[in-house]
Amino acid sequence: MNLTNQEFQELVDSMLIRHQSILDILSKGQEASCRVNRAVIKAVTACGCINVNAKKPTIPEDTTLAELKYLFSSHLNGKLCSNCRETVEMELGNQMFYIAALVNTLGLSLSDVLEKEKERLNTLTVYNLK
Repeated sequence: MNLTNQEFQELVDSMLIRHQSILDILSKGQEASCRVNRAVIKAVTACGCINVNAKKPTIPEDTTLAELKYLFSSHLNGKLCSNCRETVEMELGNQMFYIAALVNTLGLSLSDVLEKEKERLNTLTVYNLK
């Protein structure tokens, strides 16, 4: 199924019953974000399907801004197992639910938000430093 941003936003609007207050939405969004972090951390610490190997990157003095992308790393090794993948996807979906709820409550369009971010990224290219 290819769900559009608008369809997802409408579905969230129809499902949000108890947490309609902006304060509830903001706090539930933060909770959802923490649960995503926890799911990824558990994939490392409890399951071990992925591991983190982090160190400070060495950046040569003559490196250009465009080359920086290739010098940095995710620090991840391995691949999420099916159980961890399912958990992370579920938690990300929950986080996206509260993002859409926030967008709805503020009277915004998820498609517009994404389109404007895409335009910023295309305008700034590598200079956005995200």
